[in-house]
Amino acid sequence: MFVRNEKEIQIIAGPCSVESEKQLFITACSLQKQGVHILRGGIWKPRSRAHHFEGVGEPGLKWMQQVRQKLGMKVTTEVCTSRQVELALKYDIDMLWIGARTTVNPFIMQELADILKGTNVPVMLKNPVCPDLELWTGAVERLLDNEVKLFSLIHRGFSVLDAAPYRNAPYMEIALKMKERFPFLPLLCDSSHICGKRDLLRDISIQALDSGMDGLFIESHSCPNEALSDAAQQLTPEDFGKMLVQMDVCVQ
Repeated sequence: MFVRNEKEIQIIAGPCSVESEKQLFITACSLQKQGVHILRGGIWKPRSRAHHFEGVGEPGLKWMQQVRQKLGMKVTTEVCTSRQVELALKYDIDMLWIGARTTVNPFIMQELADILKGTNVPVMLKNPVCPDLELWTGAVERLLDNEVKLFSLIHRGFSVLDAAPYRNAPYMEIALKMKERFPFLPLLCDSSHICGKRDLLRDISIQALDSGMDGLFIESHSCPNEALSDAAQQLTPEDFGKMLVQMDVCVQ
């Protein structure tokens, strides 16, 4: 359990992309030493450009299942299609998240809501890529209408023409309005995707927690500079642990 200023916070961390069995286990073991109990990892990667690394697919689910069995950590991955949901459930993935590129499409959101109906797997929902409060709200409504077990919302910032110095514009006020609309849903901050650069992570993470968000969703890789995706925004597990100490986050 992580605590900051006497408030319990949720922290989920792990590599942007699951690249190999070795990379995943080294990262997971190191994060577990920092107190992390929920490991995130991208199996399928929706990329802006063709010919970029798009994930290892189904074999990565088996590796995550093994992490779950051998280390006792919970594991979560992103799903974008009904088939991906089916495969993730086949390998007993504990939690799923729906990404910003999916949240933006009401038709796909309805398809995912339909396939998730009747399951008991917790789902996290990121904001859409565009700063549209109603679109994010609608995605939540589609899931709730199908009695999907929502675990949390995730704020990852918004794609705009000029977000400098960040990768995505924070627009924290939009995320906090979602928290007002759905006070029963924890709100986590994906500082990694907001910042795009690891040296900006601490300040944005502090800002998010100080504003009332309930936790962090952070990318961490055993060798960030060798990562096949989002290398610049990932921390080593050890540097991640140091950042938590600097933020006055304690493990209890």
